[in-house]
Amino acid sequence: MKYDRVIQGTFIDRPNRFIANVRIRGDGDVPDSDPIVRAHVKNTGRCREILIPGTEVFLQKGDNPSRSTPYDLIAARKGDLIINIDSQAPNAVAKESIEKILGPCDLVRPEYTLGESRFDFYAEQNGRRVLMEVKGVTKDQDHVVCFPDAPTERGLKHVRELTRLVKEGYRCVVCFIVQMEKADYFEPNYPIHEEFGTALEEADKTGVEVLAFACRTSPDALELADPVPVKFRF
Repeated sequence: MKYDRVIQGTFIDRPNRFIANVRIRGDGDVPDSDPIVRAHVKNTGRCREILIPGTEVFLQKGDNPSRSTPYDLIAARKGDLIINIDSQAPNAVAKESIEKILGPCDLVRPEYTLGESRFDFYAEQNGRRVLMEVKGVTKDQDHVVCFPDAPTERGLKHVRELTRLVKEGYRCVVCFIVQMEKADYFEPNYPIHEEFGTALEEADKTGVEVLAFACRTSPDALELADPVPVKFRF
């Protein structure tokens, strides 16, 4: 996926989980002219290891001039990585690359409701029904990536539902889209949400496919790249 109207800035602080203050480039000929703007953070996770004061970040200018936050904060630089933190991007990337993830499909429907649950994708492959849930991964520690970066009751519910549905004959997939390029392997973030990690282990044992893919990243683009190994405690 591609972004337009992307500019560079310097992260100052995050007064709440929705808003960041960012300094952007002003008139280079006028001293102290670099303005501070308010940007909508397109990720309600903690992102504490990413959004550190002084970090280079990337903003997309919004279309609506009446918005209280004229920019969206979509990515940040961490060492030699650019990490995309847009929580809407993983689904867009998965949709663009659905057959790379699942293989050839006869039918694909996003945002599919089954019972009381809504899944990111429903597909059909040679008559077999497929359900896929997509999760974005932004947490990195020495090229080991993990999910979640905050407790996720919604994610836990989806994993448990897929564990039940795989027993009914569905092909069920949890796909972790790693929003950066370098990842040695993926693992559940047990210290943050052990119940989610344990449920994901159980899902894997039951037959749910747990996949992870790295992405090629730049300030204005995110594209699915290579599979990343998945590791559990067991």
